[in-house]
Amino acid sequence: MLGYPSTALRNVVLVGHNGSGKTTLCEALLHLSGTKSRPGRVEDGTTVSDFEPEEQRRGMSLSTALVPVEWQDHKLNILDTPGTADFIGETAAAMGVADLAVFVVSAVEGVEVQTEALWRMAADAGLPRMIYVNKLDRDRASFDRTLEAIRSTFGAGVAPLELPIGEESAFRGVIDLLSDTAVTYDGTPTGVTGPVPDDMAVSEHAVHDALVEGIVVADDELMERYLEGDVPSVEQLEKTLAHGVASGQVFPVLCGSATVPVGVDRLATLICEIGPSPLDRPGVTVTGGDQAVEVAPDPDGPPLMQVWKTVADRHVGRISLCKVLSGTIAADATLVDTRTHSDVRVHAPFSLRGHEQLPVSELACGDLAALAKLTDVATGDTLAPRNMPVSLVAPEPPRPVLAVGIRPKTAGDDDKLMTALHRLAEEDPTVEVRRDDDTHQTLLVGMGETHLAVAAEKLARKFGVEIEFDDVVVPYRETIGGSAQAEGKYKKQTGGHGQYGVATLLVEPLEPGGGFEFVDRIVGGAIPKQFIPAVQKGVEEAMASGGVHGHPVVDVRVTCLDGKYHPVDSSEMSFKMAGAMAFREALEKAGAVVLEPVSMVEVTVPDALLGEVMGDLNTRRGRVQGSVPGSDGQTVVTATVPAAELTRYAVDLRSLSGGRASFTASHDHYDRLPAHLWERVKVSA
Repeated sequence: MLGYPSTALRNVVLVGHNGSGKTTLCEALLHLSGTKSRPGRVEDGTTVSDFEPEEQRRGMSLSTALVPVEWQDHKLNILDTPGTADFIGETAAAMGVADLAVFVVSAVEGVEVQTEALWRMAADAGLPRMIYVNKLDRDRASFDRTLEAIRSTFGAGVAPLELPIGEESAFRGVIDLLSDTAVTYDGTPTGVTGPVPDDMAVSEHAVHDALVEGIVVADDELMERYLEGDVPSVEQLEKTLAHGVASGQVFPVLCGSATVPVGVDRLATLICEIGPSPLDRPGVTVTGGDQAVEVAPDPDGPPLMQVWKTVADRHVGRISLCKVLSGTIAADATLVDTRTHSDVRVHAPFSLRGHEQLPVSELACGDLAALAKLTDVATGDTLAPRNMPVSLVAPEPPRPVLAVGIRPKTAGDDDKLMTALHRLAEEDPTVEVRRDDDTHQTLLVGMGETHLAVAAEKLARKFGVEIEFDDVVVPYRETIGGSAQAEGKYKKQTGGHGQYGVATLLVEPLEPGGGFEFVDRIVGGAIPKQFIPAVQKGVEEAMASGGVHGHPVVDVRVTCLDGKYHPVDSSEMSFKMAGAMAFREALEKAGAVVLEPVSMVEVTVPDALLGEVMGDLNTRRGRVQGSVPGSDGQTVVTATVPAAELTRYAVDLRSLSGGRASFTASHDHYDRLPAHLWERVKVSA
């Protein structure tokens, strides 16, 4: 692939709801540029972006694919992203390195829920945005209806630059509102420019005038000349429009169809003409020691790169996808990973087109490229000169919310499982692996059911480890409802020295969270001091092994009151056993109480669904702590909810809210489980 200067680079992320046509649009751009003689089809599994078997089997994108497209002396680094909430981490990472987001909206379905969520994410990041209304050739497609939904959902700044010529099966071209011309298509990727059809001239001129007025207000000089009767040229309008796009204040709307294709060439051209280059974007803030410094995107600046994604390839090994933040980096340059302080040689960099590797000799500032076999480099690492040990703080990926227990399908995979899980988490930061020391269960945590299913398939295909899912075991605890005293006697005679120890214990409850206290009140040497620690150890082991219901015991005070010993047969073992026996008996006398873990939950929900979500939390034995208004007509509800009621909450909340609500949960405290639910705990234990 040819090298391009930074001014000719466009890093574009395609985002939108699943099924809006992002991957098909990517194929149309490849066909337009001459890279492919014919576009692939998602249904046939022949697209460049969806090259993983899991994607081809499901007919949907599951990870971000980098697809460079060369058009009009520019290089468009297209990032094709998934459109489902389960894989929003992939989209978030791609947005972090893009300079422009093109939102693909279906003219049939309109603005869908994931598009809304991604728009908020892009707005929070200050990412410039354009909108492409796709599928105008389909039945029930409507540009007017879709444009109205875009305006009502995304608010001010939406500026249509095109109008469709015909709709549904009669859709054949677009009107360029900037130049007052029509562009029609006849089965070829590029259109033919001509006059506006007579039946659309009046309405087109009205929309054109409104568009021009909306553009010139952003430039005082241009506005003054316009009011004096000087009609700005197309070039002047595009220049002013480009400033509005780069500042995140204007969101151009284009229209077309990626399958026919219509308007794809116009989209590519406008990305080149009004889309920001990496040099038009703000610099990044890096830290070195206690200092923070802003580094501008300068081709002549110090060489600086960040790894934004890691891919595990069965044949190549680890592939690190990087963005050049500053400087121009030649092949075989040596940088330092500022996390590990180890040297990193930029050997044989390449660009990726799907899974195809395209060698490059030099990386310009702002470019996206890949490096192979950097075994110690992880996602988020900064590669910098040795005399400039700075780090860029990578944004936190979305937190996974759905956990399942996992175990290897075969005993032979037990040793390989944790290594495979670690490599999987390196590739996908929204996958989390936990080992619960209380339940001795390995947990795989993801964004949803599909995400976890795909993770299991990748473990088998890439790392040769098959797993099976289990329900998550809730780590219950036990405590006592009152005080009790009991004696434990351990006596064993087997010839020679025997075992003899007697301990009398008082067991009392502590305040929630009190943990464990052991008090020695032995007087008169009833138990020699060297054996007191053995009594305590026996109690602690009995607490850990489980109480009446089989769960670890907490929040108790144990007082050693009395005991007996034998000068020959007593030992640490005998008193440890006596302590455990006395504790178990006292526990039964005092009355066991089951404690359940309770999580603090924050649910972000649209105001229109607030009642349904609050009602659902109540059915889960939740206690609402409060609610505060959020942004974009949303409310953040805070509640404490038993962990046992949250094992499927990610799935249920998505179903309840149509995917519009989200939540986070973290352990808060333990609380008493209602007595009528104890039987369920006994069965599950």
